Amino acid sequence: MRAFTTLTGIAAPMPLANVDTDKIIPGRFLKTIQRTGLGKHLFANMRYEDDGAEKPDFVLNQEPYRQAEILVAYENFGCGSSREHAPWALLDFGIRCVIAPDFADIFHNNSFKNGVLPVKLPREVCEQLMEDARLGANSRITVDLERQVVVRPNGEEIPFTIDPFRRHLLLNGLDDIGQTMQHAPAIDGFEAKQRASQPWLYDAKV
Repeated sequence: MRAFTTLTGIAAPMPLANVDTDKIIPGRFLKTIQRTGLGKHLFANMRYEDDGAEKPDFVLNQEPYRQAEILVAYENFGCGSSREHAPWALLDFGIRCVIAPDFADIFHNNSFKNGVLPVKLPREVCEQLMEDARLGANSRITVDLERQVVVRPNGEEIPFTIDPFRRHLLLNGLDDIGQTMQHAPAIDGFEAKQRASQPWLYDAKV
């Protein structure tokens, strides 16, 4: 998993509450277990007409938001079903951070596991960040996970809090497998002791 330390990028404003996972990635695109290739289907029902043409009024179809790395939304982002494809699609599009007043629990957990940082900030602050984002490409927002601050284009720093363990995992790019591999020497040592004390378990022919 790619580490998340400090991100400075274009933020896309999405002034909507209750953006569910079916809006983020519709169910018809869930047939794959690959984490790549889903970005083109992100917000598909909101982003495209039935014939596949782009809806010009949707934010991610506009410049400079086609290159957005941050998404600013309202309450209960990621509600609905538990599909892990939702953070996969965000990440494949290029969005590495979602800022909202709160998140649905399962989406919140899945985001951390896949390298997407969900930042909780009060609604009034999200509204300020949306106004910043509407200024376009010259109004970039910085998300500094090490210092736990969001920096507005005017230099104002807004603190946020993240669970220390999850912060450690993101800063070091550790997913579930990466966490396990950190303990590889201890696991190997345990296996060696087991082989020495109970060789018949390891040498038995099946």
